[in-house]
Amino acid sequence: MSRRSALLELAILGLLHDTPMHGYELRKRLNAVLGAFRPLSYGTLYPCLRDLLGRGWITEATGTTGSSAPPAPSSRRARIVYELTADGKDHFQSLISQSGPAAWEDGTFDVHFAFFSRTEAAVRLRILEGRRSRLEERLDAIRTAAARGRERLDLYTAELQRHGLDSAEREVRWLSELIETERSTGAPPPAALPPEPPPGGSPASGPATPA
Repeated sequence: MSRRSALLELAILGLLHDTPMHGYELRKRLNAVLGAFRPLSYGTLYPCLRDLLGRGWITEATGTTGSSAPPAPSSRRARIVYELTADGKDHFQSLISQSGPAAWEDGTFDVHFAFFSRTEAAVRLRILEGRRSRLEERLDAIRTAAARGRERLDLYTAELQRHGLDSAEREVRWLSELIETERSTGAPPPAALPPEPPPGGSPASGPATPA
């Protein structure tokens, strides 16, 4: 399964955990709340829904459109409403309990963060600290590159580099505030959690190079 497919699966299960939805409303929520999926086409959404139905993680029933649905010839029209099953809820909980690099990398952190209210405190803390550590590595790399090549950079490349540095510094400050809040509420330290094996079960060779 590709990273995008895995994230879409997590997002759908998470949104349906809150309330049953028909495809139009679900697509709108994915596009509006989870920017990683903008724009999300029906051609991407419905194959994923069919797969989740086949796995028994969601079920479908005939419902009616709400006020947020697009105009229809009649005032109300039957639609397929998707709802999370008990197995789907268990699978969703297993997904948000994962706290390894896949939960804090670019393109995945935002989706996991969107469901922090349903994530255990210790897992939240580990993800936040992992994300901060990754960004601190990136900051070191940017600063080193800037020191070595400042004289060779044109104006626009230098500005792009400065923008990346400013963005990473702001996110590190934001993450530090969140981490402090998590710690003040009594979350156990990340070391209390067992380390998660990397994909394939082999020992990790080191941190991935930031994109």
